[in-house]
Amino acid sequence: MDAVSEAAVETKPDGAPFDIETVFRAQYRRIASLIAGVIRDPARAEELAVEVFLKWSRTPDAQGENAEGWLYRVAVRIGRNELRRRTRRSRYESLFDFVRGTPTPEELLSASEDQQRVDVVLSVIEPRHAELLLLRSNGLTYDELATALGLNPGSVGTFLSRAQQAFRKEYIKRYEKK
Repeated sequence: MDAVSEAAVETKPDGAPFDIETVFRAQYRRIASLIAGVIRDPARAEELAVEVFLKWSRTPDAQGENAEGWLYRVAVRIGRNELRRRTRRSRYESLFDFVRGTPTPEELLSASEDQQRVDVVLSVIEPRHAELLLLRSNGLTYDELATALGLNPGSVGTFLSRAQQAFRKEYIKRYEKK
């Protein structure tokens, strides 16, 4: 944890918790970029980051020493929910495209098959595995992962390896048969 974020999750000298503005200023950029890494849409990520902080401000148990970990967990979950929403929407749109006929050149250009596959796999594997992979892919250290997910720092490597295996297994099951 850096000095700014550490100060943001502790209490004031009089024992009162820091207000949302202090925590928001200290953590917003990192939370927004974490969500952007999950959903690949920086503008939408900024909107979702605000939702994370609103949830944090309404959850007294989340405020205090572990606020940073709580913020990371909720950010990843909100990002995964957004991926699920997009996956459902894309299924419905693909049905519409099938009825409508041939896709337009713009639709073909905007489709990124590999990213869609990753998004689908992340949305169906165990949530804890997806959270771990997403946080790690956003540059969190093992210690930060342990704090964010409430794990023993010594077992993060094992959990990460299991998450990677689960991802690989699901990816192969869905896409390597073809």
